[in-house]
Amino acid sequence: MQTDFLVIGSGIAGLTYALKVAQDCPDKTITILTKAQSDETNTKYAQGGVAGVMDMDHDSFEKHIEDTLIAGDGLCNRKIVEIVVKEGVERIREIIEWGAKFDKDKEGEYTLGKEGGHSESRILHHKDVTGKEMERTLLTAIKNKPNINLITHCFVVDIITQHHLGFLVTKATPDIACYGVYVINMQTNKIEKIISKITLLAAGGNGQAYRTTTNPAIATGDGVAMIYRAKGRIENMEFIQFHPTALYEAGVAGQSFLITEAVRGDGAILRNNKGEAFMERYDARKDLAPRDIVARAIDNEMKVAGTEHVFLDCRHMDIEKFVHHFPNIYEKCRSIGIDVSMQMIPVAPAAHYSCGGIKTDEWGRTSINNLYACGECASTGLHGANRLASNSLLEAMVFAHRCYLDAVKKTEELHGSPSTGGGWRETAVPDWNASGTTAPKEMILITQSLKELQLLMSDYVGIVRTNVRLARAMKRLDLLHEETEALYQATEISPQLCEVRNLITVGYLITKGAQLRHESRGLHFNTDYPYKSDRLQNVVL
Repeated sequence: MQTDFLVIGSGIAGLTYALKVAQDCPDKTITILTKAQSDETNTKYAQGGVAGVMDMDHDSFEKHIEDTLIAGDGLCNRKIVEIVVKEGVERIREIIEWGAKFDKDKEGEYTLGKEGGHSESRILHHKDVTGKEMERTLLTAIKNKPNINLITHCFVVDIITQHHLGFLVTKATPDIACYGVYVINMQTNKIEKIISKITLLAAGGNGQAYRTTTNPAIATGDGVAMIYRAKGRIENMEFIQFHPTALYEAGVAGQSFLITEAVRGDGAILRNNKGEAFMERYDARKDLAPRDIVARAIDNEMKVAGTEHVFLDCRHMDIEKFVHHFPNIYEKCRSIGIDVSMQMIPVAPAAHYSCGGIKTDEWGRTSINNLYACGECASTGLHGANRLASNSLLEAMVFAHRCYLDAVKKTEELHGSPSTGGGWRETAVPDWNASGTTAPKEMILITQSLKELQLLMSDYVGIVRTNVRLARAMKRLDLLHEETEALYQATEISPQLCEVRNLITVGYLITKGAQLRHESRGLHFNTDYPYKSDRLQNVVL
């Protein structure tokens, strides 16, 4: 297959980009690939909302910028922060025009919530399913674009570069270029190639590297792992945000149900096993401190008491308002026997968001030619060492727009010039070579490696780290990598094998980044380096 624009991922970043390209270039083909159903993305599970300065009478760009910089703990790129905050309002208005419905009060004004780290109420939301509503809007809009081809159940194995044409490619190779991707067609189990002029990676996060995460099963770090293998630049992977309040269910591993920060924004209080409101001992902002501080506080309370969770107390809140604003949280709690008006909700931190990722510039360009990245898989410079709540959907829309602007300009430059297009002709790219491989005999080799990875990452590279734990993690990651690569070379590849391989790569990048950062900053806390360094740096791998 050949396509003008290739999009990997069907979350808010990929869909926004595809829709804009389709509108601007009706004569071009846009192909969107997703490895599951079209709506099964991290976007779908974003509860809280999208941050934006919509009330200029009480809020300002400068306040939002300052809140983002404070949360990012010194590592945000101020220029990028200003771009996202200032351009974000227009992107929000745009998706509203496309049909997104955010909650309003009786007077018809948008109801703006407040979350941890925000100095003002500026979070637009749709009940407690904001991401799902925004994704619904975009999926509906792209159906009306005949030049968009959305292909589901299509797993991307690798991006195609000069390496696949027989050239030696290293990180020092100048002008590495992307020509397209190899994919597993999950309907036929065949490996096919898709050639593209421009490719956008919007492949989402990597929460499945941990035993407990708010992310769905598809969040396996595919985009970051592919770029690292292709010798692209990755940065700041040590900054993994743990959401402080995932619903704790005894014996349940994998995806945890998220209790949005907006519940605390509306007045819920964190309490330990003694019933004490403990956050005042850790930060003056109490329950609305930035997520890194709240997650570490909960982690400490759990370790001191020897418990597996703390509690979120909503008993004093207006139950009618709670049910109206958080209907899914209310029903989920009821389904496991918790009446939030009478009982506290057991919560514990869970891996939630990757602040690092594929290094990009202000237009979403990666270190590989003709390849863009945006959304959670990208490291734009916005989040620094810790993401401010509800900035992720905003960032995705802003950078999807910027990637679109630059990519359209890029295709005009490439038009009629295969040499500068970096090997656009399909004949130059070989088919996938699976010779010498056999069908896997035991799935246990894959499933057990995944369990081992998730355990070691949770136990050794979690909220609080030490040099000894990181060294242990790296030894075990080396062994997992060796075993999985041997399996990859000898057997027919499958999505399950590729996902485990990608997660092991992501685990390595998180651990290596943590070893190289000799300080505690934002989401990275190492008890052997408890203080911040005077030297600000991004860890680029």
